[in-house]
Amino acid sequence: MSQSEQNLLKTPCYDLHIEAGGKMVPFAGYDMPVQYTMGVKKEHLHTRAQAGLFDVSHMGQLTLTGKNAAAGLETLVPVDIIDLPKGKQRYALFTNEQGGLLDDLMVSNFGDHLFVVVNAACKAQDIAHLQANLPNDVVIEVLENRALLALQGPKAAEVLARLIPESADMVFMDSRVLEFAGVDCIVGRAGYTGEDGFEISIPAEHAERLTRLLLAETEVEWIGLGARDSLRLESGLCLYGHDIDQTTTPVEASLLWAISKVRRTGGERAGGFPGADIILDQIATKDVSRKRIGMLGLGKAPVREGAELFNSDGIKIGVVTSGTAGPTKGSPIAMGYVETAYAVLETEVYAEVRGKKLPMRIEKMPFVEQRYYRG
Repeated sequence: MSQSEQNLLKTPCYDLHIEAGGKMVPFAGYDMPVQYTMGVKKEHLHTRAQAGLFDVSHMGQLTLTGKNAAAGLETLVPVDIIDLPKGKQRYALFTNEQGGLLDDLMVSNFGDHLFVVVNAACKAQDIAHLQANLPNDVVIEVLENRALLALQGPKAAEVLARLIPESADMVFMDSRVLEFAGVDCIVGRAGYTGEDGFEISIPAEHAERLTRLLLAETEVEWIGLGARDSLRLESGLCLYGHDIDQTTTPVEASLLWAISKVRRTGGERAGGFPGADIILDQIATKDVSRKRIGMLGLGKAPVREGAELFNSDGIKIGVVTSGTAGPTKGSPIAMGYVETAYAVLETEVYAEVRGKKLPMRIEKMPFVEQRYYRG
């Protein structure tokens, strides 16, 4: 065993993954299951048909407390945090002075504090960013001893209602503290698969017991990182560090929906976040050199991250940032960036794979219908 393998962190559910035959791999400093005995494709399809359980305890969980917490956080994101209703959560973006993306995150309002979930690979830098930029009276607590599970799929609500009856009337982006088998847990109706589902934050000492209760339900199977990636890609959702990064603006990344109207030009609290001038100018002028697009493979071979994209004349026009076989879609799918002139639906582009140029067609995302429950 290498030194780096010895230093990998383990989530509170680690022993359960081993017990279930999880194939463990290093991921964001943790020893994480990439798949189980069912295999990635069957895990993917099971989540679309039943309920998949994902261990996402490697994500960063923290609370921001203090009367200036919402106003302070709003100075770092192009999102309406001040008017986020109690009991609701919102997708947000940390931007830099160049308009690039430092990370994407989820923010829940619990009235006396905000609950924030950040990406595992960005955890340390995000916490440092908050510490350096939030008002002094905002207390940042990093929740080290918690597990985070995602229960996703069309049967997720039915399953969770048996175990947490109070979850039954929640809708997409609700966030509550609910009792689960005698333990107070943070439950949000959201996820990263495009399916209806929930994310459940559990104190670490209760994680194994409560996870076993979920796994005991007949519809529920463990799902690894492999299927998590193919599910989110089919649903047109970005993976930080791949589809978005510090060099990508929200406009280039086709994430305009994530910029609240109140923070845009003419809005009540327009601007006031890092890179606002650049981002708001790009929204106004639509002047960007590249755009994030979805692509459907016209052959059978999957196209992976890093493959270069060409036009019909053999001129390079972009790059693939994520690619998979697309188990639900039934054909290869990919996400990437092309020069803005080519970011038009039905445009044919060519991905270079092992010296061959494979035809792909620019398609609208998501590739499969999102099924969030909005009530």
